[in-house]
Amino acid sequence: MIDERDERFLRRAIELAAAAPSTGDRPFGSVLVGPDGESLAEAHNTVATEHDITAHPELKLARWAARELDPQRAAGTTMYTSCQPCAMCATAIDRSGLGRVVFALSTEQFERLAKPTMPTPVRYDGPALFEEARAPIDAFFG
Repeated sequence: MIDERDERFLRRAIELAAAAPSTGDRPFGSVLVGPDGESLAEAHNTVATEHDITAHPELKLARWAARELDPQRAAGTTMYTSCQPCAMCATAIDRSGLGRVVFALSTEQFERLAKPTMPTPVRYDGPALFEEARAPIDAFFG
C-alpha cells in the first residue's frame, strides 16, 4: 500500500528523472530511503554521459547499498523509482538485499509511452563442457 511518505519520495524520483535529459541522459530517477525515512542516496540515469550501459539509477543505488549498508539496514530500506526496474536492475536489487521497491510507472506503461526499440537478441549456445566447468564450482562450494 502506498502512503503519503511513499508519494513524497516517488515525486523526488520523478524530479530526478525529469532532470536527467538536461545532461543528455534518459528520464529515469531513483531515491533510496532508510527505515527511519531518511534519504540515503539518489541517482538519475547516466547511461549516455558515462558511456556505461549499466548506469541505471536503480543499479547504482543497489550497488551503493551493497557496499555501504549492513544486511539488516539494507533490508529496512525502500527504493523509490520513476519506472519499474528492468531485469538487470531487479536482479541487482534482489542481490543487494533491499527491503522494498516502490515505482511510479510500470514497464507496460513505460513501453506504451516511449515505444522503446529493443536490441537484436543475442544468440546463446550452451551448456557445454559440464565436467570441466563444474571443477571450480565444486572446489569453491564443495
